[in-house]
Amino acid sequence: MTADSTASARLLIVGPQGSGKGTQGVLVAEAFGVPQVATGDIFRANVSGGTELGKRVQAIIEAGDLVPDALTSELVRDRLEQPDAAAGFLLDGYPRNRGQVDDLAGFLAGRGEALDAVIELEVPRDESIARLHDRAVKQGRTDDTEEVIANRLAIYERETAPILDVYRAQGLVLTIDGVGTLDEVTQRIFDALADRGLVAQGDGGNGAAA
Repeated sequence: MTADSTASARLLIVGPQGSGKGTQGVLVAEAFGVPQVATGDIFRANVSGGTELGKRVQAIIEAGDLVPDALTSELVRDRLEQPDAAAGFLLDGYPRNRGQVDDLAGFLAGRGEALDAVIELEVPRDESIARLHDRAVKQGRTDDTEEVIANRLAIYERETAPILDVYRAQGLVLTIDGVGTLDEVTQRIFDALADRGLVAQGDGGNGAAA
């Protein structure tokens, strides 16, 4: 955790539902010794902890509304200001749109920081649908029909593509083939990050994942 090569591991992982983004995010964050910062986890932690931000989120969710960008960004900033994120982080689920991209850039610039890389897990739509359908069957989630799954993917494609274009223009995007075994995909991520000069602690130890 004290290696110079990991001192500035500020990463974002992006991918459609079913891409394995959550699992890979955990593995990469652990390898670099930085926290995985996922918006869903932040929302739940603040709500369960009864924080002022959590109360605002709970009221919005109970009203059936979406958490607005400004509040989402405030929650993420609060999380990134915690000590364990001082040496870096891996963002998952934020930013989701151009406004949040600008919010994050402004926050990091204010600390003299910037993202080091954006990991894009690329998985064909048919593969994502098959994985999500298989997961829904195994978990008994009868409401996750192919139509519902396809709609979620359409939202991802519509909202996330512009974000990737922004980061691609900045030369930050590392596009990773997300099809393969867990270890194969993880190693591709490590290799791409290493090419960018970001070397994980104990690189190659991804086989520890179940």
